[in-house]
Amino acid sequence: MRLDGHVHTVISLRPGTSIRFSTNRFHDTWHLLSDERGSKLLAHLLWGMSFQSRPGTLVVVDRPFLTPTPFDADPADPIVLVPGWCTRLGPRAARDLVRRLPLRSAPEGTVRWRTHGLAAAGDDAYLPYRTPERGHTRRLSGAIVVTPSTPAECRHWAASALALDTTRYPSDHTYLGPWDHGHEGEIQIFRNFHRMVGTARRARHEVLHRPTAPTDPNALRIAVWDRADVLNGTAYLHVRVWRDSEWQLGHYAARWLAAAVVHSLADLEQVGAIETYRRLQAAGIKGLTTRMLWALDAAVHGHTHHSVTPQRKRELLAELRSSQ
Repeated sequence: MRLDGHVHTVISLRPGTSIRFSTNRFHDTWHLLSDERGSKLLAHLLWGMSFQSRPGTLVVVDRPFLTPTPFDADPADPIVLVPGWCTRLGPRAARDLVRRLPLRSAPEGTVRWRTHGLAAAGDDAYLPYRTPERGHTRRLSGAIVVTPSTPAECRHWAASALALDTTRYPSDHTYLGPWDHGHEGEIQIFRNFHRMVGTARRARHEVLHRPTAPTDPNALRIAVWDRADVLNGTAYLHVRVWRDSEWQLGHYAARWLAAAVVHSLADLEQVGAIETYRRLQAAGIKGLTTRMLWALDAAVHGHTHHSVTPQRKRELLAELRSSQ
């Protein structure tokens, strides 16, 4: 394929591949999103690419292997893996590539992607990478371009992706590239990736069909997030939210907490998470679980319910039992 006047070898996934990916930008970081199968496929792609020496080689992940984001069902950008030590993909070449996506013509051939040594390298994924990382993850002409700078860095990223695991926690992640007040890139996986995508799609559809659907993209995302939480039955867990330039009780959490005579974050801090939860139990709130206890404690300490550690959960349960 000729891009910006130069011949490139573009490698894509086999048509029957069932794994799906998505992309988004959050906290100034470009994310490659998938499930555990997706991170393992990325690991194999990066590991095999690390042995590439032919200039102009690219690996492309595009439709039909992309799915909307699992948070707000925004459309995903194509993913391009570039071996930075032998291939340069500039803005004009990236634009030429994106214009020709999705690839519809029959491929000129197939390649055998060799990943010898990857399984053993995965055991060392958490060892420090001793050479400073210089690779980049950027958005060029509508594509998320992941460019490790050296074969060693590429293999390090591959081993880190292979080590991602959602057995213990519902999500896992690894960063791509150097730290500079944040990371440019990240691979993030979710145990329930496909279910999250389905919920986000439904939430977006319902929000867009409202008579007062938001027209501002950011407002639309927030509305979709809120609706997805309702569909998941987790809206009440957002106890502490940023609204109207200040931290407040979330709308759904406030409805529950009114039964505990807690009407503000200040009330919650004064009453405490344990006592508030006991009041909710006494009020017979339908659907109340210990997840609300985690959320209350997190709100008191200025965090989200996702950040409560297993140790803290055990401490809260012990405090709850001793108070009854």
